[in-house]
Amino acid sequence: MSSRERILGRVRRALADVPDGAGPYEEAVARDYLREHGRRSVPETVDLLAENLADYRALVHRCADGQLSELLARLLSAHGSRTVVVPPGLPAQWLTAVEASVVQDLAASTAPELDEVDSVVTACAVAVAETGTIVLDGSPDQGRRRITLVPDHHICVVRVPDQVVSSVPEALERLDPVRPLTWISGPSATSDIELDRVEGVHGPRTLEVVLLGDS
Repeated sequence: MSSRERILGRVRRALADVPDGAGPYEEAVARDYLREHGRRSVPETVDLLAENLADYRALVHRCADGQLSELLARLLSAHGSRTVVVPPGLPAQWLTAVEASVVQDLAASTAPELDEVDSVVTACAVAVAETGTIVLDGSPDQGRRRITLVPDHHICVVRVPDQVVSSVPEALERLDPVRPLTWISGPSATSDIELDRVEGVHGPRTLEVVLLGDS
């Protein structure tokens, strides 16, 4: 028996008790759950995002569009970053004041090479206020997943309020499921059986989120 036949056999056994004429899974599952918890204004939603990001130990900053380049320069300098990797579609004006050496996101870059880079700066696809989650989808201003998992310091810029939603259901409506989605809730962290928290295990040890607005 081939692997294909084994898999199909397991599928048939799993479906053996499904009645004839049953509707597709998408119709069988109820979708009457809450789309968001409570009603909030746009500023309140952004405040909730900032609060939950901070609760996950991300460092949250707010600035206007014209202040972003100087803020990024200060954050990189404070971290002691001499090199920073950026995706190819990141707006060039974001980096005009940055003094660190810019490393382009190249397909040929290896994990050891990226491990030598001090920081990474990206945009995001969407941010979820209720969970304090940033979602990347590999778009040109976010780059490949590798550049946000290997360097130890990640600065992520969220455009406010356009990229902020209240809940996960609202975020899913904006995302393309065929893209490589990375969901980030705070710095990379884990804990052992004694609940000792260790950061930087499978991603950046430090996550800084910039909420970029008009004022």
